[in-house]
Formats: sequence, structure tokens, C-alpha cells
Amino acid sequence: MSEQWVPLDVADVDADPFVQFHRWFDEAQPLVREREAIALATVGADGMPHQRMVLLRDVNADGFGWFTNYDSTKGHDLAAHAQAALLWYCEPLGRQIRIEGIVSRMSATESDAYYASRPRGHQIGAHASNQSQRLSSRAELEDRVRELTEQFEGHAIPRPAHWGGYRLHPTRFEFWQHRSDRLHDRVIYEPSTTGWERFRTSP
Repeated sequence: MSEQWVPLDVADVDADPFVQFHRWFDEAQPLVREREAIALATVGADGMPHQRMVLLRDVNADGFGWFTNYDSTKGHDLAAHAQAALLWYCEPLGRQIRIEGIVSRMSATESDAYYASRPRGHQIGAHASNQSQRLSSRAELEDRVRELTEQFEGHAIPRPAHWGGYRLHPTRFEFWQHRSDRLHDRVIYEPSTTGWERFRTSP
């Protein structure tokens, strides 16, 4: 092969895009320090797009999940428009995966379970931070953390009602493989009556 990147064709990918995602995700594990990092794009009520990095914390046959403050900018965006897009990128392998779909909140049981697994400092942080809201100074936030640390000392810290999980239910996948001369490989998955249709698009 005359180039470092592995070619990608429709015949190379699994019929199930979730299986294909896990294949690439697993291959990235020894090469990427934080492979769970994904870009999340949402749209506000005013039509303005917003994008940020979040951590992919749950993948199952129903979709791709992350956790956040419901009162954050992304929370308000998703309340206005329950559609979003995810982008996962693996530079060492020259790969990216775009996933688009409909977003819903996870159940309270799912959010409780993940919250309970978090370090105690992260749990306090979820209470202390009014995410995306104006803050007069760093000291204001640190004072709030100290107050909560004292308040919960010796006790389990309950999940705040404003914090929990979202899950994106995919309606489209794109698997992108870098190739020489910008002639990249792009394989698309879209829903069909028999499961998922796969096809190639121009780079």
C-alpha cells in the first residue's frame, strides 16, 4: 500500500453501524489518550449553533449518551430543538465518525447510577456549578464548593435534579477515512425498511 491510511469501502464496514462504531472505537484505544471525547453540536431557540466537547459515557443499541447540567446552554438548546450531532475524531488513524439524531433525556435511574459512580468532588461540583450562568469570580464558585463540602460531610451526596444524562438516537452515521490527495473515503448509514442502508459519497 502506498499510503499510511487503510482504505474504507462499503464492503469493509459492518451492516450494523453500532458494531462498526465499536470496531473503530476499540482500535483507537491504545492510540488516543481520551478517546471518549466527542464534539456535541446543538442549535438554540434563536437558530444559533453551539458546539462543545463532552465525554461519551454510554453506548448501547439505543444510542450514545453523555451527562451534563440540564440548565446549561446545551440543555436549553435541546429543550428547544431535540436534535443534535456528535463528532468523534481519531487523528492517529485518520478517522472520524459523524452521528446525527434525536435526543432525549435518560431515565432518572440511569442518571442516578452514573452519578453514584462519580468521584465525590465531581458530585459536589454538579451541585456547585450553575453551568453557563454568569459568575462574578472564581472565588464565588470556590466558596460554594466549600459550603457544600461542609454540608454533605459524612453523608452521601444526592444527584441534583438539574443534572443527568442525555442520549442521542441516531438517524444517520458517516464513517470518514483519511486518504491521500484529499480523496477521502466516506461511508454513510441511513435507516431503511430492512435496517440500515450503506452507501459511499464523494469526498
